Amino acid sequence: MRMIDEVFRIIESHHRFIENAIPLIASENVTSRAVRICHTSDFGHRYAIGDIGERIYRGCEFIDRIEDLAVKLTKELFKAEHVNVRPISGTLANLAVYFALTRCKDRILALPENCGGHTSHDFTARIRELKVVYLPFDSDRFNIDVDSARKKIIEKRPKLIILGASLFLFPHPVEEIVEIAREVNAKVVYDASHVLGLIAGKQFQDPIKEGADVVTASTHKTFPGPQRAIILCKKDLAKAIDQAVMPGVVSNHHIHSLAGYVVACLEMMEFGEAYAKQIVKNAKRLAERLYNLGFDVLCPDLGFTESHQIAVDVSKLGGGDKVAKILERAGILTNKTLLPWDADRPSGIRIGVQEVTRLGMKEDEMDTIAEFIFKAIEDPEKVKREVSEFKREFRTVKFAFEESPAYEVIYQ
Repeated sequence: MRMIDEVFRIIESHHRFIENAIPLIASENVTSRAVRICHTSDFGHRYAIGDIGERIYRGCEFIDRIEDLAVKLTKELFKAEHVNVRPISGTLANLAVYFALTRCKDRILALPENCGGHTSHDFTARIRELKVVYLPFDSDRFNIDVDSARKKIIEKRPKLIILGASLFLFPHPVEEIVEIAREVNAKVVYDASHVLGLIAGKQFQDPIKEGADVVTASTHKTFPGPQRAIILCKKDLAKAIDQAVMPGVVSNHHIHSLAGYVVACLEMMEFGEAYAKQIVKNAKRLAERLYNLGFDVLCPDLGFTESHQIAVDVSKLGGGDKVAKILERAGILTNKTLLPWDADRPSGIRIGVQEVTRLGMKEDEMDTIAEFIFKAIEDPEKVKREVSEFKREFRTVKFAFEESPAYEVIYQ
């Protein structure tokens, strides 16, 4: 077999695998056919260095129009004063903010990884030679401890305070932290990567309205676009942010996926509110059913979650790594995750329902998924057959202008 045929065979095998699985990875989604058409267009071969109308390369007239649309639609969706649509990942968006708003050795406050913080809030910041101090966290409420945070902010006088999270169950106290930050002249950055679609759908807090100076976000989690990112900020930070993005951390900004992002914006304008509402309903229903089946789902007294995510302590079942691997054998895809009481061995799994929601699943299907998870702990191979049969009815992308197969095989 030629090597190129082997590549195509692997791609086809992945398509077959995922169409028979239940994807519950909280940081993924499935795009519509319209987005995927953009992603495979000739834009993928082109460069667009420089600002709109002032490119270094010729032949960028239509690229300019795409980027202009992306900026305008993003401003409309999120009511932002300034928008940069050029980062090609959430981590690069955060790194650009660090370059724009800090100097080496500056101090920032962020959540540690075992309390939901993302690696770009810690490790990436240290690459910038920033001193990272951890925000106090209330593990019972799975949120920032505002009173303790006040003391630490006043004491440490950070340059930036990073809100938002990778394990993100409830809205963060943005207004309260912004008020404290003003006392020490700190900027508040809100990483909305996981909840961008919920914000667009008006089902989560609005960090801009609540006073955040900067919002960063990837565009492929609850927001069902291609893998890239955006930065929203106040006008007075626009120049510093833009220069930090390009040429700071991005050269060419992947115009094919930017075109796909434009389509995703239009989809969210039309279908985003209904989509986001169903995501939250599904997350709550799945959490409740798992809890009733005996799983240690976090925060039952708070309704488990207000986002697309569910956190489950599976330490009694052998820990997050073991359980995630068992579920994978059953065709149920989750990921291990650290919880606040973990040092280095993850005791939890993180579940996200945004992708299965986009495939048309509702509350009744959440009950079925919970049953699959419960039974898979004992007999994953048997459950795998049931999962495959169940998934046959959910292979079409919904909440789009045209319903289309989610797992089209491109290479024949």
